[in-house]
Amino acid sequence: MRIYSDADREFLDREYDARLLSAGFDKAAIYQRESARVLGTIERIPDIVYDPTSGETLDLYPAAKGGPLFVWIHGGYWRSSNKTENAFVAPAFLKAGVSVASIDYTLAPAVSLDEIVRQVRASIAWLYTNAAAYGFDGRRIHIGGHSAGGQLVGMLLADGWRQSFGLPEGVFGAALSVSGLHDLHPLVHNFVNEPLSLDHASASRNSPLEHLPARSTAHLIGTCGGLESSEFKRQTRDYVDAWKARGFGGEEIAMPGFHHFDIILELEKSESPLFARTIQRIREYTN
Repeated sequence: MRIYSDADREFLDREYDARLLSAGFDKAAIYQRESARVLGTIERIPDIVYDPTSGETLDLYPAAKGGPLFVWIHGGYWRSSNKTENAFVAPAFLKAGVSVASIDYTLAPAVSLDEIVRQVRASIAWLYTNAAAYGFDGRRIHIGGHSAGGQLVGMLLADGWRQSFGLPEGVFGAALSVSGLHDLHPLVHNFVNEPLSLDHASASRNSPLEHLPARSTAHLIGTCGGLESSEFKRQTRDYVDAWKARGFGGEEIAMPGFHHFDIILELEKSESPLFARTIQRIREYTN
């Protein structure tokens, strides 16, 4: 883990401003267009309240009864985007017989990152408890997220919370982190922190690199676009390396030619290496 300070602000602002390396890619417009295109073609159960405390909701896209579930967590630096904008992720998984849940969480600065982590954990507990009612196998839950969503995937894999939420330890199979943020200390010193108000203590509490589990049945898939900054690449590499060093199953998938925002559009394509590897790991998993 690299150590930064306020003196590194200019460097860190540049490294974590993904727009600088995405050639004017209008992610909101493109994600919304792609999601609108698919929403009329697939079954969706929208706005299911998974957490009465916050009132936060998820959308469920059901596939064949009794099949696995893939839970998708959107990015947006914990301050933007939403589940509906990410609906384009669902169709390829549905065609492969995998149900999809897309999660919303309260955005910063309305709540802290600690609370966002709690909400996403609550979503998994709700899905596990209600699996039979919605026709998927709660023993086969797989998780994925992009950017900030990758950090939330990492915090789902961490120890110390499942028992209090009524979950078994081996609840996760495949775990996909796309351009994920696993070491939050650099963000304390750059523009990303403005709505988050992280200090190093809260960054430590919410950095997956500092909360690797003692044991895990999950297989981690980490990836980052070849056109992304050195810091985003480091974030993926360090987390995958640390995960594998524990003796857990894990791999890093190279995605040359992609930047921070177009890489997740590859999950729309059943022939893409990113989707193909993810679905292979889902199919291989047995609990």
